[in-house]
Amino acid sequence: MKVLIINGSPRISGNTAIALAEMQKVFAEEGIETEEVQIGQKAIRGCISCGFCHENGKCVFNDEVNEINARFAEADGLVIASPVYYASANGTLISFLDRLFYSSNFDKRMKVGASVVVARRGGISATFDELNKYFTICGMPVASSQYWNGVHGCDKGEAYEDAEGLQTMRTLARNMSFLIKSIALGKEKHGLPEKEKPQRTNFIR
Repeated sequence: MKVLIINGSPRISGNTAIALAEMQKVFAEEGIETEEVQIGQKAIRGCISCGFCHENGKCVFNDEVNEINARFAEADGLVIASPVYYASANGTLISFLDRLFYSSNFDKRMKVGASVVVARRGGISATFDELNKYFTICGMPVASSQYWNGVHGCDKGEAYEDAEGLQTMRTLARNMSFLIKSIALGKEKHGLPEKEKPQRTNFIR
């Protein structure tokens, strides 16, 4: 079993990485493999709604989005982590996620998702809600913890001082591990839920 971790911070080994490392320790204890990809410093442009991915199953811009697409398809879970900028996720991460989720055409149902946010002070809950929307639009169960999945810290290394935040990360990883294992057993016995043909309804016709 494997969890793919997307670190949206541009800071190498910053507070977002500290939060994720706390999760990775628990995943290792639970026997779950992890792979972390840091995209915060990449030059990733936003979606242009060209429709190329509908025919080809990948984005027209051949960058990290297409590269990570296949790894996402193979993963049992996905962790998305971001620092908070103006009560929102890092813009590079949002461009990446828009294109990744829209261009990939594999079935994402029952892959477990979790979002992690790191802030100096405010904007955590708004960013947490923003990131969770990527999971809920495509049938991915969302892992929860003992509090909203946030860690506080401004200067590099300050996240180590947030004892409650780090405990929240450990609890999140344990809960996510349990969900991944439970879903694997459920799929083995029952398969995936029945999927209806999508009904597309526009507001204006």
